[in-house]
Amino acid sequence: MKKYAVGVDIGGTTVKIGIFTSEGELITKWEITTRKDEGGKYILSDVAASVEEKLSEQGIAKDDVAGVGMGVPGPVKEDGTVVKCVNLGWGIFNCEEELSKIIGLPVKAGNDANMAALGEAWQGGGKGYSNQVMVTLGTGVGGGIIIGGKMLSGTNGAGGEIGHICVNDDETETCGCGKTGCLEQYTSATGIVRAANKILQASDKPSKLRSVQYISAKEIFDAAKEGDELAGDLVEDHGKCLGKALAAIAAVVDPEVFVIGGGVSRAGEILIDKTSKYFAQYAFHACKGTKFALATLGNDAGIYGCAKAVLD
Repeated sequence: MKKYAVGVDIGGTTVKIGIFTSEGELITKWEITTRKDEGGKYILSDVAASVEEKLSEQGIAKDDVAGVGMGVPGPVKEDGTVVKCVNLGWGIFNCEEELSKIIGLPVKAGNDANMAALGEAWQGGGKGYSNQVMVTLGTGVGGGIIIGGKMLSGTNGAGGEIGHICVNDDETETCGCGKTGCLEQYTSATGIVRAANKILQASDKPSKLRSVQYISAKEIFDAAKEGDELAGDLVEDHGKCLGKALAAIAAVVDPEVFVIGGGVSRAGEILIDKTSKYFAQYAFHACKGTKFALATLGNDAGIYGCAKAVLD
């Protein structure tokens, strides 16, 4: 067993990088800018140079490093082939082979949401459970599925894209994926704000949200906690939509736990309570006992999962 592993989480603005012990202790972490010039062709060489410099600073020999795990914002096939990452400018190529060639270490790549799920399973909110589904509620809705401690990435690297399950055939507005009626359109931070703006325009119901110029998901959940009826209705609808979708997922995956992360998860127990209430209502009887937990690693979940992927 090698002593160390490197986790690299590539985002559209910055690349987060961490060096870990094989037991899961984070030794050091840092960020570099994601250079997207010329179709993102400098990203991997920038990563390699930064990792090599930091390993040298830490006095860690390459021979003691298991490899580099890498999360990317798009589908990644089992063999490391990226199936386009539009917000990096990447087309279709094998990012594992490319980075490995530059840095001289084994590389394991995966979708960033799947990597975050693996991180939470290893050292976060899902620690101790080998079968789990992570749900990230942010600007969009992402997910990651862990079965038997391993990521389920699927044939095209699209396993866990739960935000694009269709939950409303009557939707007319288009999701970022090009379809309509996706879960992401209702349960993301953007989605609940969209619902709030619609209901504020369509009804005369009093609400403290009417005095807020730019409503955020946080303000909606905070108002609901304070007893605001309109905000409470929005949170109830959010919980019903998410709980019903997760009940459908449980009927296929049957996880021990759903780990809820992303910016919306900072709402805390009110989010878990509403979602789990409706989950229990819609779930198949054998799945009704599925647990719910909040993610704990925040923005570091990706680098944890990347390190774990290469150690595995």
